[in-house]
Amino acid sequence: MTRKRIPGPASLDEVSKAIIEQLQQDGRRSYASIGKEVGLSEAAVRQRVQRLIDGGVMQVVAVTDPLELGFARQAMIGIRVNGPVEPVAEAIAAVEEVDYVVVTAGTYDLLVEVVAESDEDLLELISGTIRTVPGVAGTETFMYLRLQKQSYAWGVR
Repeated sequence: MTRKRIPGPASLDEVSKAIIEQLQQDGRRSYASIGKEVGLSEAAVRQRVQRLIDGGVMQVVAVTDPLELGFARQAMIGIRVNGPVEPVAEAIAAVEEVDYVVVTAGTYDLLVEVVAESDEDLLELISGTIRTVPGVAGTETFMYLRLQKQSYAWGVR
């Protein structure tokens, strides 16, 4: 069995860190604007950003509000697993409604964030999909009532 290597912190120079911080503030910021802030040409910024994306250091995405897109239910699901965790994590990560999967230590082996259009859809997702994955021993669902804080601007070290 091959184990996935858990990457350590990427060694980034100060310019790459500054580019990341600029994009954390505004992911739509132009390369020319970023270049002025960090002292590089537009083309150099574009190349650096592409290397950061290709290297898995960052991704530039639109963060949406699920409620505004018709997903009335969001929940975090704690999952206990019998046997190896990785195959269960991979199977659950492949489910379309799942947007976050993390392997944890503690009461739950996995934490899984899901979005659903309705209570009925959430019930089907949990009972008909997640609980039927081989190795899932049990689940506990934490319904989101309000998103108090969501931030992606933690900076760089």
